[in-house]
Amino acid sequence: MFLISTIDKQLKPDIMDRLKDSETIKKISKTVETTCNIDNELFKTFNVKRGLRNEDHTGVVVGLTKVGDVVGYERDAEGKLTPIPGRLIYRGISLEDIVKGAQKEDRLGFEEVVYLILSGNLPSREELKEFSGVISRTMDLNPKIVMHILDLVGKDIMNYLSRCVLELYTFDENPDDTTPENLIKQSVNLIATFPTIVAYAHNAIRHGQGKSLHIRHPQPDVSLAENFLYMMKGRHYTPLDVKILDLAMMVHADHGGGNNSTFTVRVTSSTGTDTYSTIAAGIGSLKGPLHGGANLKVIDMIQTIKSEVKDWTSVEEIDNYLCKILNKEAYDRTGLIYGIGHAIYTISDPRTVLLKEMARDLAIEKGREAEYNFYTLLEERAIFNFMETKGKNVNKQVCANVDFYSGFVYDMIGLPQEIYTPLFAMARIVGWTAHRIEELNFKQKRIIRPAYKNAADVREYIPIDKRE
Repeated sequence: MFLISTIDKQLKPDIMDRLKDSETIKKISKTVETTCNIDNELFKTFNVKRGLRNEDHTGVVVGLTKVGDVVGYERDAEGKLTPIPGRLIYRGISLEDIVKGAQKEDRLGFEEVVYLILSGNLPSREELKEFSGVISRTMDLNPKIVMHILDLVGKDIMNYLSRCVLELYTFDENPDDTTPENLIKQSVNLIATFPTIVAYAHNAIRHGQGKSLHIRHPQPDVSLAENFLYMMKGRHYTPLDVKILDLAMMVHADHGGGNNSTFTVRVTSSTGTDTYSTIAAGIGSLKGPLHGGANLKVIDMIQTIKSEVKDWTSVEEIDNYLCKILNKEAYDRTGLIYGIGHAIYTISDPRTVLLKEMARDLAIEKGREAEYNFYTLLEERAIFNFMETKGKNVNKQVCANVDFYSGFVYDMIGLPQEIYTPLFAMARIVGWTAHRIEELNFKQKRIIRPAYKNAADVREYIPIDKRE
């Protein structure tokens, strides 16, 4: 069945081929630039918050949440913003305190973060042990879904993930039940199975490229981070690999309700639709290169800088090339240094601080200390050159965001680049489900429906015989 289905798909022509020579499609396409263009000044004229952003680049407050908070500045009585070291807060508790607490006891922390974000409370030692066991025992997939993954044809794991999430709807006896208990069940199931879907999808794609197929079943009573590495790589990982992947998932688990994918989940949830449709929408949002794929751009940029800068310890060489990037003379000529700057964090991104600390230990273990030192010097010089070149114009202090180091960390662990955005989804599913549960349990539910100001000119209808 698998072979017949695969051959059948390969024989079918691309469905878009039916439209590629259409003159009508070409004619309509030429009108898009005109019909979709809106003068940027109109946003100011009508006081429209483009991208849900205020003039000072802060986000427009559109909701309330108890799940998480992102802090990068303080506002005084006159409304002036003062940059402060960034803080990421889960259920009122600083992420840094959660991470340091787990590290002090030399244990992993992702499952603890999951429990905290879903329940609102820190688990006792016994509660954490039981909950961790529930997650590890739930990671195995229904054999029919495994076969479905192997039968899919494609090259993007995010699409695999979205399709499998939608298929999970058909295996749920109560998919549309939005009672708290059922929502928690669905949430834990998705959190547990995301790593398995991602690992199997990766191996299915490799198999389609003529490589060996490895389907490793998750192990009971093993952490989610270690199980993912096992399903991806067999036994070829170290305890430090597990620790830093666990940390990466902790820092990506939630980022408040205002990030694009979480807001997408909340908007979709407000309609009352099912969990699987909602999470598929969040996956679609995260897939966008301006959201979940940012670390891939950082990796590509730094690879280019490595090849152009001959001495990785030379401040002068690094500064010269970064100035070329900022002046749109090098790399992709956008004037952007990827991984530098954040919508909220100013002085520091707490996720970067935590990941950078452990990345040093990992670099030493992997024999890549010189590369780590280059990253840290590049971070320092990128911030300096940005502030010198553009800082006064944007009137904002910048710092390295989490994407600056996350790709480097994943590479040292030995994970391929096509896994990076799905890894983000594996962690952020925690925040997505918690925000969905919160959205559905407001006592006064209301569908999220923002307003758009129409900027088109009023025109008269022209009878079809009189049109040119």
